[in-house]
Amino acid sequence: MFTKILIANRGEIACRVILTARKMGIKTVAVYSDADKDARHVELADEAVHIGPAPSRDSYLQAEKIIAACKQTGAQAVHPGYGFLSENAAFAKRVEEEGIVFIGPKHHSIAAMGDKIESKKLAGAAGVNCIPGVNEAIESAEKAVEIAKGIGYPVMIKASAGGGGKGLRVAFNDKEALEGFTSCRNEARNSFGDDRVFIEKFVEEPRHIEIQLLGDSHGNVVYLNERECSIQRRHQKVIEEAPSPFISEATRKAMGEQAVLLAKAVKYQSAGTVEFVVGKDQSFYFLEMNTRLQVEHPVTECITGLDLVELMIRVAAGEKLPLTQADVKRDGWAIECRINAEDPFRSFLPSTGRLVRFQPPKETMFAGDTLHLFGVRVDTGVQDGGEIPMFYDSMIAKLIVHGKDRNEAIAKMREALNGFVIRGISSNIPFQAALLAHPKFVAGDFNTGFIAENYGQGFCAEDVPHEDTDFLAALAAYVNRRILGRAAGISGQLPGHGVTVGEEFVVVGLGVGGQNTPRPTLVRDFQAKSGSSAVETGGKRYEICSNWHLGGARIRGTVNGQPFAAQVERGVGRNPLAIRIAHNGTRLDALVLSPRAAQLHALMPYKAPPDMSRYVLSPMPGLLVEVAVQLGQKVLAGERVAVIEAMKMENVLFATADGVVGKVLAAIGESLVVDQPIVEFE
Repeated sequence: MFTKILIANRGEIACRVILTARKMGIKTVAVYSDADKDARHVELADEAVHIGPAPSRDSYLQAEKIIAACKQTGAQAVHPGYGFLSENAAFAKRVEEEGIVFIGPKHHSIAAMGDKIESKKLAGAAGVNCIPGVNEAIESAEKAVEIAKGIGYPVMIKASAGGGGKGLRVAFNDKEALEGFTSCRNEARNSFGDDRVFIEKFVEEPRHIEIQLLGDSHGNVVYLNERECSIQRRHQKVIEEAPSPFISEATRKAMGEQAVLLAKAVKYQSAGTVEFVVGKDQSFYFLEMNTRLQVEHPVTECITGLDLVELMIRVAAGEKLPLTQADVKRDGWAIECRINAEDPFRSFLPSTGRLVRFQPPKETMFAGDTLHLFGVRVDTGVQDGGEIPMFYDSMIAKLIVHGKDRNEAIAKMREALNGFVIRGISSNIPFQAALLAHPKFVAGDFNTGFIAENYGQGFCAEDVPHEDTDFLAALAAYVNRRILGRAAGISGQLPGHGVTVGEEFVVVGLGVGGQNTPRPTLVRDFQAKSGSSAVETGGKRYEICSNWHLGGARIRGTVNGQPFAAQVERGVGRNPLAIRIAHNGTRLDALVLSPRAAQLHALMPYKAPPDMSRYVLSPMPGLLVEVAVQLGQKVLAGERVAVIEAMKMENVLFATADGVVGKVLAAIGESLVVDQPIVEFE
């Protein structure tokens, strides 16, 4: 067995590998860029080596620097994680040539299956069902349109070396095919250094279901059940679960056996995943094979009780698989939510910056620990006070729960999301909460178009209806009473002029979540020591008890005897007295006032925000890579104005109305902040 391995990656997957290596008694080496010098994976590893500037092309994609770090530290093996160089056959081969073990499949397997065009030919030859399409690299956008028309819309335009939603577009007409081909090619060239693109038929109402494989160097291959990955936004997975609530035992077996045949055909060893698109009649077609560990591997670990990272390491060391197909179990139900740095209320635009607070829910199961399952697990590469840089992907953490059945897993996930505190940047937690509460998700009635169909016009606070909005107002009043109680107890107040606290309040909503109606509220029987109080609002009575303390971002306790978890934030927006309550994805911003103060507040004039309609604003932090207009140019609505690059994605800004460019306010190469003006129209 190895005594030292290097992890050629960053973030949560680097931390994940380190935890298993530590369990196995293996020392670890981290690599890091300028942006990651204070990152969590650097802190966790036994050693760390600096490999270059922040952009991944200058650091994490530099194979020679990774190999040099191995030699410098004496690392005997490299674990590539996922992304970056994990599916780069040339890198795997180069590592092997240097006498270093690649903890993954052999380079010939990566070359055979990592190329989406060649892999389809191999899959067909191995007897695996394949989707109709043209599996040859396409030379031009015009040729792409011609091929798409021949196949019949809709079509999927995919980069041959793509992955993780990069270099992928769905086109429903000639215009979308033309633009999609160009965007795919650009993204593929920038992200993977390979701009080959192909086209295949897009199966409507599809499910995305994948089979986890594990092979060794002795010719043994097993499949570890399936993962349901159909909840996607713009072809990137949002929620994954295992098993699938859709397929039958017969389909599971057929998919698994085909995946094994394919793996054996390319002499596959290590962990890998075969992805299928599954129709509503449970017909299934090969999509691609990911010759690496998947982001969503924890849900498989939960239901099988296996540590996939450990098995990858053991296989790379030449050991045989410790189990046969008959030994693979399926116990309970696991769900994973990807917690991303993006603002769901601003069209999911990237959100970068410092994590002012990062408090995940309490973990009861841990990465690499196969003994303590049926609980909550958090895989992350960040920590309180850390930075979310704009140079890499948007993932903050993966939240995983394991329940006895699907309903229990959903309930656990909703509770865990309630207790996941992230401040300083925006996250997609409200959106995840909305998905988990959606009746069709709960019923297992969804496909890959679920998010587009239900949130096609974007996501807003009203999309997360709360089952009891009076509870949010009651909790705001309870929190305010705790704050006032502490203020009243401060010593040194002038006699007759100290803070006095009554029982009557009015909760005035500030417009978030649609809770704008003033709510007369009574807070009775307040007990400072026990933290209990009776709150009456909306004709309901809430017996709330909690040990919440001032400054705490998370509040846990009981309401009418039932446990709850919610989040509290003070001083939100422009009002230092405002209180924000977040629960089950719904957010209430409110002032809790005395009845007289509420009357006076209603008379306050409304201050309208400044008119910014003449400006094109940066909707996110990012790098300005293109300005497509110039001074004096007449621009029509819908025309391209600028391109911003953030978190490895190109974001094109279009004019929303006709106008003439009066000023260009930002320069190419400039790092922009949110709402920074780029172009001003006359």
